[in-house]
Formats: sequence, C-alpha cells, structure tokens
Amino acid sequence: MATCIYIVSDAHVLQRKYNPPSTEAIKAINLKRGQLVLCGPPGQQFGEVKFETSCSGSTQKEVNLAISLLHSFEYEEAEKVFASVIDKAPGCAMAYWGVAMCNYHPLWSPPLPAEMEKGAKAIAIAQSLTGKTAREPAYIEAMALFYKNSHTTAHRTRAIHFEKAMEKLYASYPEDKEAAIFYALSLAASASPADTGYANQRKAGKILTSLYPSEPNHPGIVHYLIHSYDYPALASMALPAAKQYAAIAPSSAHAQHMPSHIFTRLGLWEQCIQSNLVATDAAKCYAENNNLPGHWDEELHSLDYLVYAYLQQGDNNKAKAQWDYLKTITAVSPVNFKVAYAFAAIPARYLLENKQWQQAANLSLHPQQFPWEQYPWQKTLFHYTRLLGAVHMGDIACATKELQQLTIIHNSLTIQQDGYKANQVDIQVTTGRAWLLLKTGKENEALPLMMHAAAMEDKTEKHPVTPGEVIPARELLGDMLLEMKEPALALEAYEKNLQKNLNRLNSLYGAAVASERSYQPAKAKNYYHQLLSSANALNSSRPEIAASKLFVRKMP
Repeated sequence: MATCIYIVSDAHVLQRKYNPPSTEAIKAINLKRGQLVLCGPPGQQFGEVKFETSCSGSTQKEVNLAISLLHSFEYEEAEKVFASVIDKAPGCAMAYWGVAMCNYHPLWSPPLPAEMEKGAKAIAIAQSLTGKTAREPAYIEAMALFYKNSHTTAHRTRAIHFEKAMEKLYASYPEDKEAAIFYALSLAASASPADTGYANQRKAGKILTSLYPSEPNHPGIVHYLIHSYDYPALASMALPAAKQYAAIAPSSAHAQHMPSHIFTRLGLWEQCIQSNLVATDAAKCYAENNNLPGHWDEELHSLDYLVYAYLQQGDNNKAKAQWDYLKTITAVSPVNFKVAYAFAAIPARYLLENKQWQQAANLSLHPQQFPWEQYPWQKTLFHYTRLLGAVHMGDIACATKELQQLTIIHNSLTIQQDGYKANQVDIQVTTGRAWLLLKTGKENEALPLMMHAAAMEDKTEKHPVTPGEVIPARELLGDMLLEMKEPALALEAYEKNLQKNLNRLNSLYGAAVASERSYQPAKAKNYYHQLLSSANALNSSRPEIAASKLFVRKMP
C-alpha cells in the first residue's frame, strides 16, 4: 500500500493512504494523451481556476489547468491533462472524475457509445479509490449517476439525476465555488426546452452572477452565464460576460466563438462576425497542429454563425464565400451533431434568406459520404429547403415528395421518443403543408396551419447548436400574409418575430413593406432605417437594401 501527501480543502496537510488502480485498469480507459495543442497567444491562457483536491501537491497546478480547459469545453485537451495527472498520481480520484466529465458534454449532444464507455470506466475507478476528502465522493457519485444505466435510462433523465446530486453538493459545501459553478452548469444542461419561463437558466444565472465579483477571471462563470442567458428574453443580461470571455481564455477556440451566441441574440452582427473569424482561425490552427484527419468540428460550428451574421448584414459575397469553402470540406473530426448541422444549415440559410427558390429546390446533400442516416433531424434541413424552393416555383409534385420525406423522418423521431427533434420536424411538416395549400388555392386552410406552425415554434427554444432557425416560421407567416394581401396582419407577424430574432434582415424588410402597404409611412421609414443601420455591408447585392435606400431617399 503506497502513501502520499495530499492537499485537502480544509487547507491543511494530512497523511492519506490510497490504493492506486492496476496498470491494466488505467490502460482500459483508453485515455487521450499528448502535448497540449494551443492556438492563441503564447502561454496557457485559459483563465484562473482553483480546484482543491486530495491529489498530490505536485499535480495541483495541472488539475487547475485541466478544470479551466473543462470549463471552456476544450474536452480533448482537458482529458490529456487529466491523463498526465493519472500517470503521475494514479491514486488521484478526482483526475478520473475529470475524465468522466470530459466525456459528458453537458450542453452539447449526448456522449457517443465510446465516450459513455470511457466515462463509465473512469468514474468506476474514482469510486473504488480510497484516500478522498469528505467532499470528493459527492462529486464522484453525482457524475456516476449520469453514467448509471445508460443503456436503459434516457440521456435527459440521467442529466437530471446529475443535476439533483450537484444541488445536494452545492448545499452541503456552500464555500466550494467550483461546486456552485458545476451546479449552475448542470441546471443549464437539464433545463426543459419547453420551459419558456427559463426557471433553470435563471437559477443558474443568479448563482453565477453572485460569484463573478470575487472570480472575475474564472472561465466557467462567464461561459455558463452566456449559455444560461442564450435566450431572447435573457440575452442582454449576458452581454458583459460575452464581451469578457474571449479575453479571459484567449487560448481557447471555443471561448472565441461562444460570445457570438449573445451577439447573435442581440443582433450585433459585426461583433458576431469578428468573434467567429477569430474562432475559425483558431479551429484551423488546432486541426493542423493536432494532425486531425480533416477539419476540426469547432470550425464548422463557428462557420454557421459566421454565415448567419453575414446574411443579416446583407453581405452575400462573404456569406457565399464561406459556403463555397464549406463545399471543399469533406473530412471533419470528430463527426458529430454540430458538424451535421453546419453542413445542412449553411446552404439552407443562404438559399432561403435570399429566396433563391430554383436553387433551393435543387439543393443536394453535401458531403455525399457523410453518415446522414445518423443525423435525421439535420438531414431534414435539406428536404425542408427543397420543399420551400419547389413550392415557391410552383412544382407541387416535387414539394409533395419532400413533404413525404419530412413526414417519414418525423414519424421515426416520434417512435424513438426524441421529442425535441420530432417537434422541430413537425414545425417543418406543418409549414410545408401550409404553403402547399396556399399554392394550390386553399388560402382558408393554409393560413390557420401556418399560424399553428408559428405558434409551435414560439413555444420551442432553438437548440444551442444553431444561431437560429434557417427561416423562422413566424417570418414565413408574415410572407404568406403579404401574398394574401393582408399587410396589417403581416406586420404583426414580422414585429413579433423581431422580438425574438433581433435585426433579422428579412423581417425588418417585411415589416417595412407591410407598414408601407398598410398606409403607415412613418413606421415604414423607421423599419427601412433600422434595416440600413443593421444590414450595413458595403456594396451589398441584396435587393431589399436597394429598395430601402430608395424609399428613405423619397421620404421627407
């Protein structure tokens, strides 16, 4: 039995005995190892974290680094550091807990089977080790609840189990700031997408806001504030954190991108663009220096936000350049949820925002070799784009075929009990049916259906992976009402959408046109001015911007 000196949270040194696991047990985890790959300013700048553990004093600095990486979702790099701690101090229980946390990804997609297996093995070792401080088993058991019965218990149910256990830890150790921060993260991760009151998010934000004055350089506090307030009604409260996060952790590519979530929510397009230009450069650097087989997934995630912001600025040239660049990408590592979404959403956004219906109707899957069958929700964006393109071109037969494909995927997701994604596809199905009815002369049936689709979307928050719907249902409702020569009602639809999606170019233009057609010239001028202020790209080719300039020049 080996003996080691440990640093404990009571701030004094004790002699503790540990029982390190076998070499075979550690090897079976298949830990990521290697040098840290950094793409930013010189040095390891990930913010300031102090996470006291029972591990050897010589590894404490590495533990703090690993936790800071974990707080910026630099999961692979964090696991490398935890692996280094394990190599030096194999009896360090919290290093195995850290590995399990690295494979959870609370605010991303559920772990892959290999990640679940790795996390379960790591947490089992953490549970078996002796020599832990009084509070460490609470961390470990909370994480163990997430990995328990993963084959029979739904992901969200296990996330809630983790959250409830973290709540007890937070209550039992009120002086432990990391417990408070990880509890806030668990609240955001287990929040219900259907809760429009944002109970979990508000609770998390309150905890994090109270911690910030004493920990202004902590990466987790500002990062999780952004996630907790990444909603239209709350986004303004995260703006200070969004402005600070990139500077707190400049060596993290994710920290460069994450502020753009709030910039997008608030319609701050230039800030969003600058954030994602830095993030995509950092992601390219990471892929090159880490010898990844292709591009890094974080690059594609940032590209989606970048294209969205360019489109809202009216900068078709730069948006199209990013889409053309995406077409050159065939290999991405790792292949996951957000990669599939970016591949599908970027072309859909460009075509639908610009109302290029013919091209939308003929959009093809890219990359062809991508495992789209594993990502049915993302694949629906191609079918949805083709449906809207075909129906606006008057090709009812093709639009009907695409609607059938959407319906098949919706039914499949329903059977799988994937409620959120099934609901998202149901909105697409309902919207598609409404436009098919409109284009076949059944206006009285089309409008109630389109209003229902908009109401469904109003009640459902966007997934964190996306800057926004490829085209909001309520904006499409406004478009339908304009076609039906109901400008006053169309104005209501556009204005309601702008409350949720600030400074959206097409909704601003729709509101301006609807105001003009409903004989409200002052309101029309206001919306045209707002559009020109927000969509301020130089030499824009968007006809909406040219029409706005013409109206403003004519109005006294």
